[in-house]
Amino acid sequence: MIKCVTIDDEPLALKQLNKYVSQVPFLELVGSFTNSIEASAFVSDEAVDLIFVDINMPDLNGLDFVRSLVGQKMVVFTTAYSEYAIESYKLSAVDYLLKPISFSDFLRAANKCKRHQELLLSAATQPANGPIAEQEADDDSELTVENREYISVKADHKVILVKISDIDYVESESEYLRLHLNSGEVVTTLLRLKNIEPILTAGDFMRIHRSYIVNLKHIKAIAKGRVFLSDDVSLPVGDNYREAFNNYIEKVYLNL
Repeated sequence: MIKCVTIDDEPLALKQLNKYVSQVPFLELVGSFTNSIEASAFVSDEAVDLIFVDINMPDLNGLDFVRSLVGQKMVVFTTAYSEYAIESYKLSAVDYLLKPISFSDFLRAANKCKRHQELLLSAATQPANGPIAEQEADDDSELTVENREYISVKADHKVILVKISDIDYVESESEYLRLHLNSGEVVTTLLRLKNIEPILTAGDFMRIHRSYIVNLKHIKAIAKGRVFLSDDVSLPVGDNYREAFNNYIEKVYLNL
């Protein structure tokens, strides 16, 4: 059972969220709030797995609320404004629901959270020499092959073929990787950055941070220690990777 909290300053929107929660067998509503500050105090004291939170709220908006959280919580943002989508995924939200929210969209998000929790529990209970370790050993040996056009990753209970050139960047989060594609799709898989790094960096990718590998061909601009893939998406260049990255830029591009 996933213990969840709903937060929205609009009573009707909150009522709808609560109704949706009651219709999903694996969700348990343990708190419901129209005030994010009150919700923050509750979440700090109680066992909560998942938070459905509106972004546009007075006093403490949903984005700042999530930034203030201590400990790992699954988060699904709800909002009437689509421009917050990029920011929500920067905060590692599991999903993003645009109002008015249909039950089918809500159920899709709930199922993503369920899979996310199952992967976390699986990673936490696997012995060091169990299947995941064996998989990593296999991956280490396979991913040394260069010039691949596709890689296969396990996500959503199936094997997905991802075209390497379609990847904008790879983001590491604990035991997970998020493959951010230029289509806007994000593929999440239970894998470590070190397992995918050899095959990607043998081509057009470079590790620029302990949490990021970027497709060098998709970089649009560089400023103040960050690389920009678009006006809305930028990644930090870590101190330990800055020299190698700067050397690459100076070598490959003519600085006018």
